[in-house]
Amino acid sequence: MAASLQFQPSNKPCKRSFLQGLLFSLGLVLSSGVAIPATLAAETVTIRFGPFQQSVAIADIEKFAKTGTLSKTLQAYESLFTPELRGLLNRRVQVDPKFADKFVDELTLLPQGKQLITSLTAAIPGSTVESLQATMSIGLRQVNGLSVVSFLKAYPTENISLDATQILQIATDFNPNNLQNQALGSILARNLAVKINTPFRPSFDPAATGQAPVQQQTLTLQDKQRQRSIPVDIYWSQTTDTTAPLVVISHGFGANRRFAIYLARHLASHGISVAAIEHPGSNGVAISNAANQGDLAKLLPATEFIDRPKDVSFLLNELAILNTQPGQLQGKLNTEKVTVIGHSLGGYTALALVGGEINLEEVRQFCKTSLRLVDPLGDWLQCAATPLKGKKFQLQDERVKSAITLNPLTGKLFGKQGLSRINKPVLILTATEDALTPALTHQIRPFTQLRGNKYLLTAIGATHLSILDPTYSTGEASQIIPEKRGAETQPLRQLIRGVSLAFVKQLTPEAQTYQPFLTAAYAQSLSTPELPLRLNADLPTNVKPWLDLAVK
Repeated sequence: MAASLQFQPSNKPCKRSFLQGLLFSLGLVLSSGVAIPATLAAETVTIRFGPFQQSVAIADIEKFAKTGTLSKTLQAYESLFTPELRGLLNRRVQVDPKFADKFVDELTLLPQGKQLITSLTAAIPGSTVESLQATMSIGLRQVNGLSVVSFLKAYPTENISLDATQILQIATDFNPNNLQNQALGSILARNLAVKINTPFRPSFDPAATGQAPVQQQTLTLQDKQRQRSIPVDIYWSQTTDTTAPLVVISHGFGANRRFAIYLARHLASHGISVAAIEHPGSNGVAISNAANQGDLAKLLPATEFIDRPKDVSFLLNELAILNTQPGQLQGKLNTEKVTVIGHSLGGYTALALVGGEINLEEVRQFCKTSLRLVDPLGDWLQCAATPLKGKKFQLQDERVKSAITLNPLTGKLFGKQGLSRINKPVLILTATEDALTPALTHQIRPFTQLRGNKYLLTAIGATHLSILDPTYSTGEASQIIPEKRGAETQPLRQLIRGVSLAFVKQLTPEAQTYQPFLTAAYAQSLSTPELPLRLNADLPTNVKPWLDLAVK
């Protein structure tokens, strides 16, 4: 059929914005994974909106998506075909073609997935729930994944008819990243579960507060060489001896040292000294005063990716001196045997200190070619590291013997091999509804790189801030992105207390006593229907194919 673009002259301004909106909306819908079988290539798409009707040649749209150039027909609408629209047209869903059917099955088990398919039957006249389910599988088997253009070309008629009202509503109601997270959560809840033959009945509860009264002291350390003033809260008890490990807690981007008081006090009550550090270049005060608040990639100084691990090394130097001086803390700070616990950007800090190699080349490549406006905050923040000089660097501190990383920010920071250099114990927490550092790209894939003793703690349905102290205020952050921090996530914080104590105790003669609390049985004993909890030392074979799932 001949290329065409038809408008009613009196409604041209309205229809220009309408066409652009529909292309954007269709892009968002298709990014959720819907496809039509390629039995007959379509040539045009007709969009109907009440009494209005528009036909657009698919070849013209494809040319723009591939090259960024407009055909003569579309040149009259140059203002509508922006680089942002081109990026959306090229956005695609990819999954291992061998598991396309399983992915569709998982999606259709979700209430939101069922509603999406039902809505699409109204948006695409002539389609049925069954046909959409079948054709979704076919589309996901395409080598290059599913995009708007491949969807349009694959439709089995010469012209595709779309109900604009329905498409716009679907684009408003459904977020492709949320659908991906929900599908992944459903997969992990089942496939990470370990069959427990007998109920888990331990002789004691590691999540219960210890008997030792906790003491706390605030210090402000001055690193004159780097001109950094570093606050730190020290928690300890009289039962702490010179052989007990020291725990350092590192906060996330825009937070402070008080984000996990419950965890610090819990460990201290069991004879573990804790130093909760505050990083002056990426705490709440620094972010509020930043000059580039409108640019997420520049909101964080590039040097902070180096300074944060160095803050911890400087802290250990200072505490080693304090440990030898007369006073309450003498003999309480074992800086030669350290576990770093970090949340979000603090998780990156912990991984760097325990031996991860930062790969700036991969970060730069991602930020140059793959970063999109719709990507999560964690993906943008890693791009703040790109101005650093060099290709790779290490910030390992040999005194750090193990690491617990809670919702860590990793992305491309360690590349494909940087975490494989770690040969010390690491525990990673991932939350399947984390909108800031998504589970798949920031925790689960990185977990597979680790070569030492490792654990993956998975909280199905939890969010980025679910592990925070309930009394800790996040200001406006939790209002921008919905977070679960209430009673429904209390079992997760209970598990964090128990698992963290058991993990740190592996550096002590009591390791064997606490080992049962680093098992699937313990995690699943605290699991609830609203918040399934899983703990695995490796990913089961039937989960690994899902690592290739991506919305690009």
